[in-house]
Amino acid sequence: MTLWQDGRVLCVLLVSGILSGCATQRGDSLEGPRAEVVLAGLSQVGTPYVYGGSSPGEGLDCSGLTYYAHHVAGVQIPRVSTEQLRTATPVPGRQPRPGDIVFFRIAPGEHHVGLMVDDERFVHASTSRRQVRLDRLATPYWQARYLGAGTYLD
Repeated sequence: MTLWQDGRVLCVLLVSGILSGCATQRGDSLEGPRAEVVLAGLSQVGTPYVYGGSSPGEGLDCSGLTYYAHHVAGVQIPRVSTEQLRTATPVPGRQPRPGDIVFFRIAPGEHHVGLMVDDERFVHASTSRRQVRLDRLATPYWQARYLGAGTYLD
């Protein structure tokens, strides 16, 4: 089994826990478009980061990942992170749900987006790690850059 396949197996196990409701602290079970968005996002873990990338399994950038995950669920959203930030329905407080998009300002005029997969973690196309990966929203790096969350889902 290759490292890529190992990552996909881990992803399937993670998704199984999330979709069964075991991985959410608030007890929300995922179903419908939220589940589809989360599953589509997680299916890309390990995909290489490519600036402007919009090819699942081959290369994605951060907004390409969120665009793709929503597209799979039949939800149309803008392709670019700044437009996603501008047009998403804001999520009040600091309680994004699985399937919501989290927004960050990583430098002046430079934004980053990720997709919440449970109450703590988000999947994103990481420029520093050069691949789609999972991170915890509560880490100091992400908290210092957090702008808020938005959603295109009910």
